[in-house]
Amino acid sequence: MDDLPKETPPVRSGANASGSCAAMLAETLRLAAPRQRTIDNHMFRAGRASFRLQLFTAPGQRAVAVATQAEDESPSLTNDAELCAAAVWQQFCPGQELPPVWIERQLPGAFGREPDFQLVTFGETEQYQLHQPDWCTISTEQIVHLVGGPVAEDRGEGYVPPEPEAEPELRFEAIELQRLAQPRPFREECMSGSSGATSRSRSWTDRLLRRRCCWYHSGDWHRVNDMALTALSRARDEDVKAEGMTRYADAYAAAAGASKWERAALYSLYCPPVAIQPSGDDYISNSFINGQHRVQAMRDAGVGRTVVLRLVRPDNPAD
Repeated sequence: MDDLPKETPPVRSGANASGSCAAMLAETLRLAAPRQRTIDNHMFRAGRASFRLQLFTAPGQRAVAVATQAEDESPSLTNDAELCAAAVWQQFCPGQELPPVWIERQLPGAFGREPDFQLVTFGETEQYQLHQPDWCTISTEQIVHLVGGPVAEDRGEGYVPPEPEAEPELRFEAIELQRLAQPRPFREECMSGSSGATSRSRSWTDRLLRRRCCWYHSGDWHRVNDMALTALSRARDEDVKAEGMTRYADAYAAAAGASKWERAALYSLYCPPVAIQPSGDDYISNSFINGQHRVQAMRDAGVGRTVVLRLVRPDNPAD
């Protein structure tokens, strides 16, 4: 899963939520004591997450960690709250039985909200392992009271914005059909039995006999894929990019005397918005973004190889 969209801490509402939040704050503020800011790391990293870490400590007192993150940093403090808090606990407070009081702030506020500090408590705690985070807004004044001194509210001058991620490259690839996940077509009744969706499906033999039961079964996928694989090989020799494959393949099909159906089918294999696209690189264990009806029709016809579309990131060494 490379990264999820940044989430927003749940907004508490209602009497029970307010009471719970008030109890969280009251219990935390009972820990108020003069502390020193012993860590101010503008580019602290925990796993893949980066943030400004301010750590306030005092002998005999529970540490307080304030983590601040910019909008363009990912994964977010919200998504990785457990991991980030546990990393600070293990690295800077290994002798403490409990993790630091964890306070986070994301700049600017998500979904147009004003950026505010969030006190995060955890429902389950093991040594350097935290689970079940819960969020509650805490004011700057309350944090100052908690640590006994000022706390920085910005990202810090030492912040280094991440480099913009390179756009993934479109790439067509020949693949054995058996490497693809089992499709689950949902539109055509003649395919339903293949995915186990309904008992009203036809047998495999019946589907082959009724070749015109739907668009997907009404043409020769062997011939289409032979053309697709040949076009792909020639396009690589001529350095044709994925974005140019739609016209290139159609011109090849026209020159080869392809029928109207065959040209439409070949077009569907090389048109990026509708090309067969598995949901991940580990093809057989994933589902489809596009193409499961065509793949099922190819399976019914006994096709061995086809062409799929991949999104390849330049920084992925596996690609």
